Amino acid sequence: MRSFVHRLGALLISFAIPLMIGTLHAAEPPGQPSDVIARGKYLVTAADCAACHTAPGGKAFAGGLPITTPLGTIYSTNITPSRDFGIGGYTEQEFVRAVRRGIRRDGAHLYPAMPYTSYAKLTDDDAHALYLYFTRAVEPVDARAPETDLPFPMNIRLSMLAWNVLFLDGKVFAPDSRQTAQWNRGAYLVQGAAHCGTCHTPRGFLMQEEASRAFSGAQVGPWYAPNITSDAVSGIGSWTKDELVAYLRTGRLQGKAQAAGSMAEAVEHSFQYLSDADLTAIATYVKTIPAVHNPANDRSRFAAGSMFSALATLRGRDGISSDNDADRSGAALFQGNCASCHSASGQGSKDGYYPSLFHNSATGANNPTNLIAAILYGVDRTVSGKQAFMPGFGGKATDANPLSDRDIATLGSYVLAHYGVGDAVVTEQQVSEVRRGGPSSPLLPLARGGLAAGAAVVALGAALLVFRKRKRYAAKP
Repeated sequence: MRSFVHRLGALLISFAIPLMIGTLHAAEPPGQPSDVIARGKYLVTAADCAACHTAPGGKAFAGGLPITTPLGTIYSTNITPSRDFGIGGYTEQEFVRAVRRGIRRDGAHLYPAMPYTSYAKLTDDDAHALYLYFTRAVEPVDARAPETDLPFPMNIRLSMLAWNVLFLDGKVFAPDSRQTAQWNRGAYLVQGAAHCGTCHTPRGFLMQEEASRAFSGAQVGPWYAPNITSDAVSGIGSWTKDELVAYLRTGRLQGKAQAAGSMAEAVEHSFQYLSDADLTAIATYVKTIPAVHNPANDRSRFAAGSMFSALATLRGRDGISSDNDADRSGAALFQGNCASCHSASGQGSKDGYYPSLFHNSATGANNPTNLIAAILYGVDRTVSGKQAFMPGFGGKATDANPLSDRDIATLGSYVLAHYGVGDAVVTEQQVSEVRRGGPSSPLLPLARGGLAAGAAVVALGAALLVFRKRKRYAAKP
């Protein structure tokens, strides 16, 4: 009997121990791995990692997305915990070094298309949370992403060593004691995880961010990230804090702006999922960014243009003359491609789904890049399960009659003349450049020229040494 009792007790204990362990695991106190992993997931969302490291139709974080840069195409890497093709073999120290310093496990340098210059500001705790999330919560994908192969000499990754010495500020974010906790939280997100300056700050000759013009607008591939400083004319100083929060949450601010391109991706994959407190903190900080004014701006880009319709001319009421042939061509293109959504007078749809073309940042800006890009590539973002969509008219393999560069230049000039800045003209060359993925950098040909000149100097010096030696030998008796 005693033996039976002992066995029964052992059996009960064998069941109880796993149950107790499971109960303890389910009730982990704050700061334990599950809690840290959740914070890591939130930080990954704030950093918008999915936008670059997930290719269209591909698996999450498996890389392979082509990123157009002024120096060539860079492919995003596999950052799943795959040991053969991702970061599965990284120690936490190696992971943090890659995120903050742009140095891979094998010692090779990353290009700053991966915004490690911003992620350098992440705290140790947040870097740890990122590591736990990627290594414990992300599904490994055993697939190799395409290799980045920039043209010579940019393919020499070791050159990034000198670039980092010059331009990488490796200091972790330090709160400003003169500011509120909300402002500091916003500064930490904007400068760090959200890496807003990576897109909105213009680049210098060596592709470094120009701190003196921070957030004053920059080219990002075929799109232009506009001025978001506190300047009331060139920037978004006229926006209220609530308006900025609404725009970040939805990608839309009726009568002012619509998110497209990289900003649409940021809203779709990142900002819409951030807490109200963090969005308010971001807006609080952004509203205090020092104003940078562009002398070419005499009025806000959100207030340009007015209603206009050319239907009367097209239908013949006003007759046809050679004087308005060019304008009529633009009017015909507009009515044939744009009016069905944006209305014949450009005021958009009543519900605001199709935005007005006047009082719109894309048509009110002196730089027509975003208008051209919107016509070429369209707009596509999904927020709260609802898609905002505009087709691109630049043409795909399946399109029967895509608009040519000349058509888009004519249409763009017409839209700007009647709904936007008025005196701006879109050229075929501008359209062609945006269609190619944006302007290229003069750094590449200059670097090649510099290397060629250096090689020539070395060759000339070697030839002179040989000549002197031969002359010296010839002079001996």
